[in-house]
Amino acid sequence: MRARLADRSGSVVRDRVRLGYEVFGEGDRAILLLPTWTIIHSRFWKMQVPYLARHYRVVTYDGPGNGRSDRNTERSRYSADSYAKDAVSVLDECGIDRVVAVGLSLGAGYGVRLARLVPDRVDGLVMVGPSIPLKPPLPERANIESSFVEPYPDDVSGWEKYNAAYWQDHYHDFAEFFFGQCFREPHSTKPIEDSVGWALETTPDVLIAEAFAPPPDEDWSAAVAALSCPVLVIHGTRDAISPHERGAEAARLSGGTLLTIQGSGHIPNVRDPVKVNLAIRGFVERLP
Repeated sequence: MRARLADRSGSVVRDRVRLGYEVFGEGDRAILLLPTWTIIHSRFWKMQVPYLARHYRVVTYDGPGNGRSDRNTERSRYSADSYAKDAVSVLDECGIDRVVAVGLSLGAGYGVRLARLVPDRVDGLVMVGPSIPLKPPLPERANIESSFVEPYPDDVSGWEKYNAAYWQDHYHDFAEFFFGQCFREPHSTKPIEDSVGWALETTPDVLIAEAFAPPPDEDWSAAVAALSCPVLVIHGTRDAISPHERGAEAARLSGGTLLTIQGSGHIPNVRDPVKVNLAIRGFVERLP
């Protein structure tokens, strides 16, 4: 059962891919809760939607490959720039001119690209646990991209499971491992189970295509430094996916505010929803 049902739902087609969206609440301000890595869909915002929709119009949508959107294995459809164009299409379909964009992990990068693509339509940007390569990865994740297409070892363990062939053979096991890394906080069984269930709504082929998405033409550091809108960065100290230093650098480059949540992992909007919700609302209320 959902705590808050959508007031409007539908879909829009961009570049031959149907994207499912939902709209909640009313208000002079609109908040766009962006997709993240396609391994999960927009339900990961379920602890933000009911609260924020009391005060604002809130839009969520599923990126290509999961949820109510078309499954697609075209690599270019998973670039950060493509996600930004998807977001514009959703906003146009919903009749929304200006938003505060909120992105988790990879979604933070989609928010950066959206703000660079249509700066006149983004009043503010909230980045949660940004997985933007502004600082080196954690040591245990340093080689995952270079070994992604190599054969996985017989005694595979840890981040060796971030491997295309392993996903094809043992996708469920990888999903359980990955979300165990995302939720490092005690008593995280329920969010891990939820996330694994959402992961099983897509396929390894989709995630493999996304792994080869083309990078943006603009350097990430330059893009973040060039943002013209106010920025809030929220990052947990126990993030085992993207180091806290990345969030700190995103705040520094953008001239934004950094909110550090002690003891929180990679998805603080799920494990620390009150702190995240209040931070988002406070940020929105301070905007001109």
